[in-house]
Amino acid sequence: MITLICLLFPLLNSCFGLNMDITLNKNGSGILSLEYRISKLLDSLGKLEGNERWNTIPAGKADFERTLSRLPGLKMLSFSSREDQKDVIISSKIEFGSIKALMAFVDASGGRSSLQGDPGSGSLRLTLSEGAADGNPALLQLIKEISTSYSVDLSMSLQSEGSLDIVDNSGIPLEQQKRGKKLSCSFPLYTVLSSQNGINAVFRW
Repeated sequence: MITLICLLFPLLNSCFGLNMDITLNKNGSGILSLEYRISKLLDSLGKLEGNERWNTIPAGKADFERTLSRLPGLKMLSFSSREDQKDVIISSKIEFGSIKALMAFVDASGGRSSLQGDPGSGSLRLTLSEGAADGNPALLQLIKEISTSYSVDLSMSLQSEGSLDIVDNSGIPLEQQKRGKKLSCSFPLYTVLSSQNGINAVFRW
């Protein structure tokens, strides 16, 4: 099983919602709070005979523990799983000892994130969408219908004031820059899936 967010970001093309909050201390340690919602339809698909390969999203405590056991500097503080009428909802809180440990969990391949600087002054870039979505109106309408009520929410709490820029792949701002000790952004899943030019969240401290 590959690490969690490296898998979560590509799977945003499914019925899927993600809420990720990072609390970063001055020494680079901190807490990652994670919640994601999996459509019961998607979850049951992976359990059908012959479809086991679909069910690769860590949905149980043992899945998290196996992932964390292979990555130094990480410790699971809490885990819970519940269901509502539509979704399976997974919540976990993970302690990381360094930014590098966090990044190893967030994006093992390095293809959807990048880190510059150090705990004292740096930036974290997370790519929510690489862009170039199919512009077919019928397909976009279908995506809109199946992704209704799902969103992608990211936030970071800092010890001193920082900034958050939402930009496309060319660096063009998509929103006004945010500043403060608590920085957050939220996108309907449809906005992420239908992006033509990419969506990137750049946290700076």
